[in-house]
Amino acid sequence: MPISPPPAEGQPVTIRRRPYVVLEVQRSQLAVDATKNPTNKVHHRVKLGCLEEGSLGEELEVIWEIEPGDPGDDSTGSLPVPEEFDEPAVLDAFLNAVRWGAISATEESVLQAPFRSGITIEDFQLDPVARALRMPRANLLIADDVGLGKTIEAGLVIEEMILRQRVRTVLIVCPSAIQIQWQEQMWEKFGLQFEIVDSGYVRELRKTRGLHVNPWNQRVHLITSMDYIKREQPMRLFSEMLPADGQPTFPRTFDLLVVDEAHNIAPSSGTDSDSQRTAAIRRIAPHFEHKLFLTATPHNGYEVSFSSLLALLDNQRFARGIPPDEKHLRTVMVRRLKSEIVDKDGVPRFHRRSVEPIFVDYTDQEREAYKKLERYRTLLEKTAADGAGRTATTFVLKLLKKRLFSSPAAFLTTLEKHEQTLRGVGKKDSSFRPTTRALKNLYDEYESEWADDELFEEELDDVVGTATRMFDDLGDEQKHLLRDLGDWARQAQKRPDSKCKALFDWLSEHIRPNNKWSDERVIIFTQYRTTQKWLLGLLAANGFASSGRLLTIYGGMDADEREDIKAAFQAAPDESDVRILLATDSASEGINLQNHCHRVIHVEIPWNPNVLEQRNGRVDRHGQKYAPFVYHFVGREVYGREDLVSSRAGDLETDLEFLMVAARKLEQISKDLSGKVNPVIAAQVEERMLGKRVGLDTRNVEADAAGIRRQLSYERNLREEIKKLASQLSESRRELNIYPASVKAVVDMGLQLADKPPLEEATLKGIWPDPSGYRETCPVFSVPQLDGAWRHCTQGLLHPHTRKIRPITFDDKIAEGRDDVVLVHLNHRLVQMCQRLLRAEVWSGADSRKLNRVTARYVPQRLTSSPVVVAFGRIVVIVADNRSLHEEIIFAGGSSSDGKFRRI
Repeated sequence: MPISPPPAEGQPVTIRRRPYVVLEVQRSQLAVDATKNPTNKVHHRVKLGCLEEGSLGEELEVIWEIEPGDPGDDSTGSLPVPEEFDEPAVLDAFLNAVRWGAISATEESVLQAPFRSGITIEDFQLDPVARALRMPRANLLIADDVGLGKTIEAGLVIEEMILRQRVRTVLIVCPSAIQIQWQEQMWEKFGLQFEIVDSGYVRELRKTRGLHVNPWNQRVHLITSMDYIKREQPMRLFSEMLPADGQPTFPRTFDLLVVDEAHNIAPSSGTDSDSQRTAAIRRIAPHFEHKLFLTATPHNGYEVSFSSLLALLDNQRFARGIPPDEKHLRTVMVRRLKSEIVDKDGVPRFHRRSVEPIFVDYTDQEREAYKKLERYRTLLEKTAADGAGRTATTFVLKLLKKRLFSSPAAFLTTLEKHEQTLRGVGKKDSSFRPTTRALKNLYDEYESEWADDELFEEELDDVVGTATRMFDDLGDEQKHLLRDLGDWARQAQKRPDSKCKALFDWLSEHIRPNNKWSDERVIIFTQYRTTQKWLLGLLAANGFASSGRLLTIYGGMDADEREDIKAAFQAAPDESDVRILLATDSASEGINLQNHCHRVIHVEIPWNPNVLEQRNGRVDRHGQKYAPFVYHFVGREVYGREDLVSSRAGDLETDLEFLMVAARKLEQISKDLSGKVNPVIAAQVEERMLGKRVGLDTRNVEADAAGIRRQLSYERNLREEIKKLASQLSESRRELNIYPASVKAVVDMGLQLADKPPLEEATLKGIWPDPSGYRETCPVFSVPQLDGAWRHCTQGLLHPHTRKIRPITFDDKIAEGRDDVVLVHLNHRLVQMCQRLLRAEVWSGADSRKLNRVTARYVPQRLTSSPVVVAFGRIVVIVADNRSLHEEIIFAGGSSSDGKFRRI
């Protein structure tokens, strides 16, 4: 057989039964196998780019004259001979499968990411992805209110940019406590697999790939924590992949950087100094083409800090220390408050949060213990002379008061460590003289995020011991006070205190009325693991932990156990017995619990308002069906008496009421001001608890923050913007023909072509059989047993709590707010398998083709009185680096009458 001449560049060919396009042809005189090339003639080296679905961009080099087979015979992609016809529904499914894979990097208006996610997308969540597509370099500050779904918005941007091949490498930097949440959200909601880079990952990587492996270049999708990447060794390894000094920085080394809780990387005050977190992001950010910063509090009240954050995001538009231009700020910042989000009728989409008291009748013994602690504080402050001594004294007194407000058990553990250290030292150790700065750094480390509660308690003991060693010898009165407080705490921890009794009464009224468990659920938050254990024992002793009704979640617990507890609490009440979740602050980050719970009880009111908001955000967020209720313990006699709160500092009930006043104040202040007001309230709370102030005053702060409000908000018709986004989503759905019926048709056809059992109708409570008779066809289906590569299509169908196989639906409205059905979207493995099988028919040869790709339809005569022919085609534009720039489905046709063909 004669060898065909080498193809021209850009020509499609078939090599080894796979479709390619010719990228480059070179003449080459190579010494090859003499049996195949006895004359050693000049040959042609041909560089090819694969066009096959799922392998687009793969390259292959062949020697044309000796390539096995007949590479010049390209029969794939040719039009079929219309000897048989497919059913119209079959051709429709084939065209949809091809259409859904046709991604254009140049088309801004058509969105695909919303249809490739396992969530019900809200219109307002489309703003970031719509903006990103309009920007040559997508640098966005997503500063939406807490609970509006910033993670989902970022996921939509990531998904859309990957689809359009504008992004390949993605690094997500976030607080350590929410790394797993990001990993789960990206996989469950978008089908994107991310690897968490931490010490454990690096250790395992070195075992399998050698000591010199670089963890930052092993995967294209990575997640790491702010506090990990700032360390010396991780940053050194990351820097190894960056251009050296003097080398060009373009093109950028990486594609997309996402920073969650981005306010943590901005300088905390008006100083010019950078924290380690800020320095780390400043080092890596310039080497990313696109950047997304996420935070609900973008402005902390310091202009330098805000401008520094913006400069990290986009150093072309913003500069450190220079007030941002309003036009540029509007371009990069997406900020909406929950109060602004309304439906088409102007009704708020988010429920208003209510803050309620749980009244406590404190005993004389409890009041007396608090007075003794206050007396001990007063005496100690008089004897603390130097700066380091005052710092140590303040820390210990602050901690003792926090632990007393939490529980007698928590108070006792810290008090005993304090006493033991005092007895061991006897007097101040003159050889142990850390500086004031060293002590403050130690305490700042203690107050930073802790992922492990048990480790936190151990470290707390060490810090208390270190601080106590700075104390002078105690006087007789101080020793008596400590002894009395210890005696009281040892007795008090053996039984419920007044706050516990009030909690039992509340639970008996709302969760277990008349000794019968209701469907209501509640989360009880505490700051300390010691208090959590103490409460667990008391609740169990009073019958609140029977039959799995009470679960605990805390930092440092086994990840699988944590997920089981989360799944149980998120499951419907008729599927899961749990009604009470006892949680610590370490577990409050990175876990969403709003499915069937709208009540939160705070065992103690955190002195830091950010912690309080973090707790409330577990239920007060997108997807909450009911108005959230937040409860605090307050003394009955002083509730609402701000005159007493302002005049009787140092009294147990009035000090606790002061914390309640601070909590209510936060509810009244606009979220726009939280970045400014929260630190001020935290400082005033601490001053009050240490006897350095009486009342709470935010007037000056709110006045100063008026300018911040004007800077972060601007005149716009938000309802009109959301209406346009909804229209864009609707138009994208119409343009792509992505509807539940069309997606199901592709799955049906894919299963049929693969000779797999079909989907079967399933039952779902309240949906099908439809009790109202509204739905005429079944919207939920069970997936058959699948084998081979298809078995992966059933991953995720197992309910995380009941372990039952769940049915699937193609309608996001059916799946909204339910965990007993799985939404199958375009990125779901089942749809992907079926879609690829149908798209492969574009390149199938005549001997392997399963579809005829030709159909005939009957149409009403009122539409046309003569035969009409329509032909569909596929255009793919590939750029020099073998990336697909544009792909679309086109069609042309005409009608035939009187022996003539007329183009339509």
